[in-house]
Amino acid sequence: MKIISYNVNGIRAASTKNFFGWLQATDADMVCLQEVKALPSQIPEIIALIEQLGYHHYWFPAEKKGYSGVAILSKIKPNHVEFGCGEAWIDKEGRILRADFDSFSLMSLYMPSGSSGDERQVKKYEFMRFFDGYIGELRKEIPNLIVSGDYNICHTAIDIHNPKSNANSSGFLPKEREWMQLFLDNGFIDTFRHFNKDPHHYTWWSYRAGSRGKNLGWRIDYHLATKPMEGRLKNVRILPDAIHSDHCPVLLEVD
Repeated sequence: MKIISYNVNGIRAASTKNFFGWLQATDADMVCLQEVKALPSQIPEIIALIEQLGYHHYWFPAEKKGYSGVAILSKIKPNHVEFGCGEAWIDKEGRILRADFDSFSLMSLYMPSGSSGDERQVKKYEFMRFFDGYIGELRKEIPNLIVSGDYNICHTAIDIHNPKSNANSSGFLPKEREWMQLFLDNGFIDTFRHFNKDPHHYTWWSYRAGSRGKNLGWRIDYHLATKPMEGRLKNVRILPDAIHSDHCPVLLEVD
């Protein structure tokens, strides 16, 4: 089974760059999208394309138009879909969507960025604190869980092209990195690092200064799986040649 996570930075923009031709070629079973930046009612042509490819689709957009929002596409119909997390401000921003299947659940996550200033960094920390408790309770009910998406955090120095110059940058702050380590220590597997310990693998590049061509990037997109899923993990690949966004997709294969 192939599961893709992809921050598309606007589903409408991505669709103009042959996103759906690419998606058809990948033949993914499930797709977690972040930053869709659209309501389903705004994109009937895109919805039709998704359905032509054989996907059931579920959307949790932000209340603010053209902002944030997550979606899950699946060729297998979920038993249940949970829209949001019950925390009002997070749900208004369209950041959490979960689909439950027979043997595991899949979440599409878009964590806030703090790069726009101190106020948003405070909200990011608030989200992180909430998410710890939320996932802790959820795992009691759903032990087999994959949380896929844009965490907006580089975990270690090998996950960012220049750790020294970015030491005070949102997304690589000590407090954020510590949170990621504790989250993993509490029972999650960074599935990419489970298979690949090498540096220079990134999932996001700034549009400035030709960063992508020089591979000056950040690894901020993850498939994190709970420990009971470990035996079912088969492979994870970052797909930097997919150029529909300033991010690239990450492909997880599971039994």
